[in-house]
Amino acid sequence: MLTVLIGFLAGVITSISPCVLPMVPILLADPAVLADEPVAEGAGTVAVAAPSRVRRSVRPYFIITGLVLSFSLSALFGSLLLDALNLPQDFLRNAGIVVLALIGFGLLSHRFASIIEKPFARLPKRAVNTHGNGFVLGLGMGVLFAPCAGPVLATIAVVGATHKFGFHTVALTFAFAFGAALPLLVLALARDAIFTRAGFLRRHANRVRMAGGVVMLTMAVALAFSWTDSLQRHVPRYTEVLQDHVEANSDAAGRLRALVANEANAASPLATGQGCASDSEVLQQCGPAPDFTGITSWLNTPAGKPLSLAALRGKVVLVDFWTYSCINCQRTLPFVEGWATKYAKDGLVVVGVHSPEFAFEHVRSNVISQAAALGVKYPIAMDNDFKTWAAYSNEYWPAEYLIDANGIVRHRTFGEGDYSLSERLIRQLLAEAHQGLDLGAPTVEQAPEPLTVGTQETYLGYHHPLALSGTKGKPVKDAPATYRYGGRLYQDTFALNGQWTLGPESITAGRGAQLRLDYQADKVFLVLGGTGTVKVELDGKAIQTVNVKDAPTLYNLISRDSKGERALLTLGFSPGVQAFAFTFG
Repeated sequence: MLTVLIGFLAGVITSISPCVLPMVPILLADPAVLADEPVAEGAGTVAVAAPSRVRRSVRPYFIITGLVLSFSLSALFGSLLLDALNLPQDFLRNAGIVVLALIGFGLLSHRFASIIEKPFARLPKRAVNTHGNGFVLGLGMGVLFAPCAGPVLATIAVVGATHKFGFHTVALTFAFAFGAALPLLVLALARDAIFTRAGFLRRHANRVRMAGGVVMLTMAVALAFSWTDSLQRHVPRYTEVLQDHVEANSDAAGRLRALVANEANAASPLATGQGCASDSEVLQQCGPAPDFTGITSWLNTPAGKPLSLAALRGKVVLVDFWTYSCINCQRTLPFVEGWATKYAKDGLVVVGVHSPEFAFEHVRSNVISQAAALGVKYPIAMDNDFKTWAAYSNEYWPAEYLIDANGIVRHRTFGEGDYSLSERLIRQLLAEAHQGLDLGAPTVEQAPEPLTVGTQETYLGYHHPLALSGTKGKPVKDAPATYRYGGRLYQDTFALNGQWTLGPESITAGRGAQLRLDYQADKVFLVLGGTGTVKVELDGKAIQTVNVKDAPTLYNLISRDSKGERALLTLGFSPGVQAFAFTFG
């Protein structure tokens, strides 16, 4: 039941997101009440059933029922059914567009409408069953509905592509579809109530019918050529926080992950998240990068030849999971393409892994045309069976995995945003791989620092400006050296004592390693790696001993009400512990 609730709430959030916009004009253009009214056409009048309040209120339910049914079945079983019938993967979407166009023509011509509605007539030469027509409209809307990508929809897509159906995934899919359709149903009922009470349809029946037909045909053409995408890309991401709370919290993520569990990779840092956080602001050690596997086709490579991470060793690789109908992905692509273009000469290779959200995105020609329209020129791996997706234990569109020159995943990020951070980490890995590079200015402007009082984030590796003072001994790169406290320790700087090895991203403790930090904040966090302990003292008073285990992760050292006062933090490290960066709160 909790899984169903997660699916339902995720659907409701989706229904108020920018991705639902193409469905709204279709729903509003459907003259549900008008179908029961006598409509004059030419010199005569086509006789239809007398107005009925009951019938007027039922039609929206038929539309939404058709939408829920067609979306759920096509998302789960569409690809399997099309393969069995030897039909193209975009058949259902094209059929939905044809249905929309036929209904539009039917609204423009009442005689044409009587022809296409005949299969739904209860008896010959009797009133048309407008509910059946509404159900068909819902079926067409369902196969055209492309919700914004999120963990729930990703789970449904993976299950549909891998055919690992079960009761829980079917229940999740229908719950999501019902949640997404519910606000649309409320909108349709409100529209009918307003128009009926106002008598608007009776007074302007022909005009409303013609306008509805024009809207239906316009939307059919717009969806066929993906013209609605541009509008959706420019609408703010106002549901992102809600989606994160419902779908991306730890309990929901665990339940969704269990539905598509990949036992072969269950213990990897990419699957467990241990030491490989998706929101880290520093490079991490996330384990060896899985190679591209199960790829059905390669695009934008010489003669369509496949790429492999082994052949790309020595390069910095950015693996971007995306799909072309995903509006979130479309917003991210310009940044990814910008990095691919700017840093190609410096050793960056971007590979877009196209894992399709819907059946029509399996079609190679569709991916080729849409990639060209979106300006994607870097290599694309068509991951139609989600084999590479599963190898990375991925759960999102878009998702970026940053791999260093030795084939190790060093960073991953999900969703939109944090572009300046991603570019900074790309530049760091390029500098590690190729010393002395002139990378020029970043393509993404750094966000302005907030106007706050207190110590800002402090990096400890030499690839960043070192806020080092109060230390005797010149910094030595990549080799053990002995340092001593001495001189003045300035505000918001640190001092070293004992043996340390300064690396590009971190410092590694040796014998007698200590660190002092002058800071102003309520909370102090430090990214630590390796194995050992760190003794924490605040103004000479022992606070705690932190046990550090393996992969780098963030540790909370101090939590207090500082009242704006400065403090002196002293840390004592056991040999082998790595320290990356301080952050403050």
